[in-house]
Amino acid sequence: MSDVYAQPTTGVDATDVKALASYTTLRMGGSAGRIVPGNSAEEIVRAVREAGIRDEPVLLLAGGSNVVIGDAGFPGTVVLVRSRGLKVVAEDAETVTVRVEAGEPWDELVAATVANGWSGLECLSGVPGSTGATPIQNVGAYGQEVAETITGVEAYDRANGTVGRIDAADCGFAYRSSIFKYSDRWLVLSVDFRLARSPLSGPVRYAELARALGVEVGDRVPLADARATVLRLRAGKGMVLDAADPDTRSVGSFFTNPVLDRAAYELFREGAADLGEAPSWPCPGDMVKLSAAWLIDKAGFGKGHPGPGGVAISSKHTLALTNRSGQASTADLVALAREIRDGVHSRFGVTLHPEPVLINCTI
Repeated sequence: MSDVYAQPTTGVDATDVKALASYTTLRMGGSAGRIVPGNSAEEIVRAVREAGIRDEPVLLLAGGSNVVIGDAGFPGTVVLVRSRGLKVVAEDAETVTVRVEAGEPWDELVAATVANGWSGLECLSGVPGSTGATPIQNVGAYGQEVAETITGVEAYDRANGTVGRIDAADCGFAYRSSIFKYSDRWLVLSVDFRLARSPLSGPVRYAELARALGVEVGDRVPLADARATVLRLRAGKGMVLDAADPDTRSVGSFFTNPVLDRAAYELFREGAADLGEAPSWPCPGDMVKLSAAWLIDKAGFGKGHPGPGGVAISSKHTLALTNRSGQASTADLVALAREIRDGVHSRFGVTLHPEPVLINCTI
């Protein structure tokens, strides 16, 4: 049983057991045994408990922006995370802490923080999905990660049937990971973020963003400028949802950037020397992070590379795999992902791992 949090697609009948594809940004996936909306933390917990009493598997789903559901669907209960709202729970002269319900659409939260002059989430503008998904994946983009601002997570503990708060230090945050990812135990109900009271962004860390803003890495810019520029950059890569753009019919980045130890990195450099210096970034513990997009491209899978059944690599971003035809199956997408993973490994000896949660499918 896996848990996924992301905001349900509007205009979908929650009683239609064949509608799971309509709840995902890929527009893929088979039917559910049944679908139950959860409009509050209490309703979500109750639905999960009742499914447990019936010994049914449970899938928690909101926006479906980071999930790949197999063609066979999900045989148990799908609980839609639709809880909404945010409130200030602590503040002082320099910071404000906001508590946000799991189903609150993420970009609406970011927009609200920018409008209120709260700094810390602005570079995560345009990320699809819900707030409850962010600690699970330790969502990050353009030099920011949610782990930097999260102070705690309220979660339902299935192991002992209680609701409690988990401090950020105990969330096991790592690159695109946490104790919540691939875990049956925790059900995220709300998230606390501590943000700076400032009209300026945090220091701009991402070189591409700095160039687009016309500033140096480390500079600060007005919050609204940071948000607008991030949205423009994401849209240029097909990473902002747009019904008219088939490149956005995806889960965003399909593969995580691989992290190698020093010995493996030196072997990689030796084997890729004919291609010039590959993009890389130092990580704690003498580890090195590589660019998955660079690896995919140099292994021969460029933008627009087609797969079976109408799937393809995005024409804008090498890391995004898209349901370009709108009619492709999950099996088609998995076949393309497998082709890319195996091709990169054959060329570079580096294994790519999927970023989205896979439900009843695997590469």
